[in-house]
Amino acid sequence: MQGESQNILVATFMQHRDALARFLAIRCGTDSAEDLTQELWIKVQQVRTDVDVPLAYLYQMAHRLVLDTRRGASRGRDREQDWSFTQGITEAIEAPMAERALLAREHLQQIEQTLAEVGSRAMRIFTRYRVDGIEQRRIAEEMGISISTVEKDLRRSYAALARLRDDSDAV
Repeated sequence: MQGESQNILVATFMQHRDALARFLAIRCGTDSAEDLTQELWIKVQQVRTDVDVPLAYLYQMAHRLVLDTRRGASRGRDREQDWSFTQGITEAIEAPMAERALLAREHLQQIEQTLAEVGSRAMRIFTRYRVDGIEQRRIAEEMGISISTVEKDLRRSYAALARLRDDSDAV
């Protein structure tokens, strides 16, 4: 009975070869579809069990082949990444991060310098309000000044920072 089942499976494969190839092409790309179809053909010839629904069995085999191919590709990428790591190629990734950190520190220094130029009181008010999250009324009480003075110093700080931003955008 196995020989008859084998003949039916082979005949079904031959009859639906193009459809199976399209199935594989859709899932793995046209470049590898022919190779996968050939690999499926080899696997079909190795089947030694009775098959009740040959076409469904072939599609299940094709699906498993797709999964195996994807797993193999994933393992290959993992190996490549591991190899790259051991070869020190991660420096290419770390360099932009270090550069961004340096640029961020420089930008922060420019902001601090710009606020210092507005005045120490305005800088302290800006820091308490924007960084510490303290209400304007409480800042005014702490510093012994009016709320309108706090607002005026904040406007001066914002204007200075806007000029800094505009100058940075122009460069």
